[in-house]
Amino acid sequence: MRKFLLSIIDFFYPPFSRWLPLHTFRYLVSGGTTAVSGILSYYIAYNWILEQKSIQVDFPFLPKLITAHSAALIISTFISFIIGFTLNKYLVFTKSNLKGRIQMFRYAAVLTINFGLNFAMLKYMVEGLHFYPSISQAFITLTLSLCSYFLQKHFTFRVKKHP
Repeated sequence: MRKFLLSIIDFFYPPFSRWLPLHTFRYLVSGGTTAVSGILSYYIAYNWILEQKSIQVDFPFLPKLITAHSAALIISTFISFIIGFTLNKYLVFTKSNLKGRIQMFRYAAVLTINFGLNFAMLKYMVEGLHFYPSISQAFITLTLSLCSYFLQKHFTFRVKKHP
């Protein structure tokens, strides 16, 4: 499956080869796939699952009412985590010699930071600036994707240098 997916990705690489190394192109495709799945899952969760309605919860550590755009963000984050980690580990950062559980922990740490930034930016854009939630989420996703690349490359999936 890995070879098949890489052959499809690599098929589209030649026009970009003058500007991007193959590794970066693969990351962009992987990250783009993750971003699109996150945006789509957010849209589906917000509009169809939650029907743009806030939800009532009864957990002691959460507010009693969670807005629809916040709940959709939580749902899409879980979906993006699974897709993003899998694509990055098996298609992009395959040379990393860190153990899989370390990679997953680091990926989750980066995702948690991104989630916090995403949540704050979404709250501000939707509730403060009154932008439409799905458009706001798409803009935030693109912005945070740039930061994620460097964190994934140099932290989550880094290659240990042996002395």
